[in-house]
Amino acid sequence: MTIFDEATAVVRRADGQYDALPDARFAIVAPGGTTPSAINGGALLATVMRAVLAESPQPHPVATSAHFLRVAAIAPAEVQVTWLKHGRTASTARGTLVQDGKVILDTTMTVGVVPGPASAGPASAAPASAAARAAATGGGDGNGAGADADGSLMWTGPPPGFPAIGDCVDLGKWRGTTGPDGSSGYAAQVEVLMDPATSGWRRDEPSGLPEMRGYFRLRDGQDPDPYVLALALDGLPPVVFGLGATGWAPTVELTWHMRAVPCPGPLAVAARARHVSGGWFDEEAEVWDSAGRLVAQSRQLARVGRGRLRAVTNATAQAVGTAQAVADDPAQAAVTA
Repeated sequence: MTIFDEATAVVRRADGQYDALPDARFAIVAPGGTTPSAINGGALLATVMRAVLAESPQPHPVATSAHFLRVAAIAPAEVQVTWLKHGRTASTARGTLVQDGKVILDTTMTVGVVPGPASAGPASAAPASAAARAAATGGGDGNGAGADADGSLMWTGPPPGFPAIGDCVDLGKWRGTTGPDGSSGYAAQVEVLMDPATSGWRRDEPSGLPEMRGYFRLRDGQDPDPYVLALALDGLPPVVFGLGATGWAPTVELTWHMRAVPCPGPLAVAARARHVSGGWFDEEAEVWDSAGRLVAQSRQLARVGRGRLRAVTNATAQAVGTAQAVADDPAQAAVTA
């Protein structure tokens, strides 16, 4: 059993009742210091998913809506599962994580069956282009529809522009990853390799755009599965770091869709915001597997961190504005050249 499997495991006590223990190994900041040890939301979500799927008639969490109501303590918890509907193609359950009689995480999950894994590409490869994927699978090319392996309609838009994994910046372990007693938290369990274009905030040079791109995998080599997808969707730094925000940005609500079973290899994750105001921001994320398939999507609402605000330099803002103008209208390339 891997570290992540251990950390998100549940033990059946009775029908619809499971024992769980939020694990310090997936705390954003390791326990023992002055900062509260909040558990990564994806790890909590995976814990509830395990309880629901343990008694599910279908194998995959097709659509999940989660409300994070309180910060989980590193203490015994219970997952309660109530089935709202059983169907031949889709079933729906409510799963709640409870501690001391209070709901920590409340989810509604629809389970079903999604396409299986495809053949993996090289572990260091970026997701395949839409055209290459279409040629390999007989699917759409981002402009027209195609057919899936079972003959059903298939179309996928082109993936974001991911750099080669070897050109990315290792996010590494941040301050607080290791506690006073030597225990290690979240950053010691996952490897996040950031697109250099979205990692300037690490040098106090935020890009001026609320977006993050990079590769995600577990350090112990565990291959991605539905539970790892839930972790990866919320696995990159908050997109508002690109606007100069700092500090913990707690998720309030998150909805995610599983689109396919991922094949082995690193996951490519792209996230962006559409609107930031009043202390709130949204974050849309996509996860692509190493075979170049879109395997998960999410949208969440979160709070902007309360840390100091880094300044976006005029030069950076001007460069970002020019790049965005060219992306919106390629004819602007001639004007700005």
